[in-house]
Amino acid sequence: MKKSYTLQVAAGIMLSFSAVAQAPAWKSKVDPVVLKKAETQTTIEFVAVLKQQADLSAADNLETKEQKGLFVYNSLKTAAQHSQGEITELLTKSNVSFRSFFVANCVHVPSADIKILEAVANLASVESIIENGKYVTSKTFTAANSLTNEAEAPAAIEWGITKTKADQVWTLGYKGKGVVVAGEDTGYEWTHPAIKNQYRGNGTTPDHNYNWHDAVHSGGGSCGPDKKEPCDDQQHGTHTMGTMVGGTGSNQIGMAPEAKWIGCRNMNDGVGTLTSYIECFEFFLSPTDLTDKNPDPAKAPHVINNSWGCPTSEGCNSSNFATMETVVNNLRAAGVVVVVSAGNDGATCSILNTPAAIFTGSFTVGSTTNSDAISSFSSRGPVKNYGPQKISPDISAPGSNIRSCVPGGSYTSMSGTSMAGPHVAGLVALVISANPGLAGKVATIEDIIQKTAVKLSSTECGSTGIPNNTFGHGRIDALAAVNEAIKLLSVNDADKTASIVNAYPNPFENTVSFEFKNWKAGTTLEVYSITGAIITSKTWESIPAKYVVDLSTQASGAYFYRVSNGSETANGKLFKVGE
Repeated sequence: MKKSYTLQVAAGIMLSFSAVAQAPAWKSKVDPVVLKKAETQTTIEFVAVLKQQADLSAADNLETKEQKGLFVYNSLKTAAQHSQGEITELLTKSNVSFRSFFVANCVHVPSADIKILEAVANLASVESIIENGKYVTSKTFTAANSLTNEAEAPAAIEWGITKTKADQVWTLGYKGKGVVVAGEDTGYEWTHPAIKNQYRGNGTTPDHNYNWHDAVHSGGGSCGPDKKEPCDDQQHGTHTMGTMVGGTGSNQIGMAPEAKWIGCRNMNDGVGTLTSYIECFEFFLSPTDLTDKNPDPAKAPHVINNSWGCPTSEGCNSSNFATMETVVNNLRAAGVVVVVSAGNDGATCSILNTPAAIFTGSFTVGSTTNSDAISSFSSRGPVKNYGPQKISPDISAPGSNIRSCVPGGSYTSMSGTSMAGPHVAGLVALVISANPGLAGKVATIEDIIQKTAVKLSSTECGSTGIPNNTFGHGRIDALAAVNEAIKLLSVNDADKTASIVNAYPNPFENTVSFEFKNWKAGTTLEVYSITGAIITSKTWESIPAKYVVDLSTQASGAYFYRVSNGSETANGKLFKVGE
């Protein structure tokens, strides 16, 4: 509050000056948007961020995704338990409802008066109080009159799949098996024929525990709130999931049709909040049963697709950027790739400026057409409104006129970076299925996808090389990425396949012998070159004592093999020495 004072000095001159009264210290912790609401509203909503945040740096030194996930989960839970006692005691005694989060160590208060706000802000354990900003799906463009049902769906592979050569990866035997993808969006129609078999909760008796979470607790559109099985109150989420894993018969719409998926609804009829976003990420870090209990980090997905954004018009502002970034970074530390659509705000430079696309820890995706041009709507970088300026997006993928599944058993075509992101999430699944040792190695996976992309240059927005602020590192090439992943297989990786096959000697000079274990009728062996060309392929209906592959006419270097007995798959690397 500002007051004016007047003094009369001896010479009779009147002097005026202003003095500023000190505002209460607690107000300095509170987002001005929240303070302004407190002045005019009887009750207000806010999120209190705690000072203590877990040190997760040691996760980098852990080898497996499972080890990383458990370490991150335990560290975050411990930090929250040690620091949230003060605030939860205050709110409980005041009979104020709240929800605690550990993935970013914060507490959501949906309704309280200004006295509670002041009391919370005065706590020494509280770092700041921020707005529960809204989030929205990235706007998409649906092709007119394009809705079709399952019977009318074309017997074809969609152009985004063939353009990225994902179908050629399938011929190598990699379709995402053993990998779990996740999406947080408007929800998912899990019974749609294109994605039902890929849902991790699908079985003789469907089980949605650990596979589905609804962060919408009021409203909920056509689905209603707190849905106990996957449901989509729009079309957006189901469409994105189809591009990741979808397909039935010859109607192939998804990048990784043998991957499994899990989901979380973070938007109510297309609009979400900071806390619904946090809640879904917390579920993915350590999935729970349908009562939100018994968390299990071992059931966390390998990659999460995020086809949504938060502009300032929806309540996203610099006061809550850091909390959102903490969430993304913590999932990344747990070994989960966080794929984020760049947004659909068009060709203006630095229009790529909304969370979570702006964060360094996000793998941000722009959109391309079937001719490898940038989609007109795809948001351009560089990112200037948060942290050091950085080139963005990181990568691009097909996003114009993408046909995929929608609720009601139907299909339609949509355009948007929301359609591009799922292509990248599906590619992550293909890369890990080809080299399971890459699971949890987020930086390595991202580097593989970037270095193998089709290089697309641009003179827009101040960057002319690779990467640039239009395409990033270029348009994804699934075949090149998977072959690069296979190159990273080592002899040690091959040794891990000993449960079903033993390949020796390795390194070899002319021939390699394969001995099969846990053999089953229909066991197959493929040996192929570093370019992915199959050198030999054989299937057995009766078990051979030993099978010798003659590679004497092949050049020295690395070769790869794949053995499948129907329930298990082994991928190994061979080294030929000599001339």
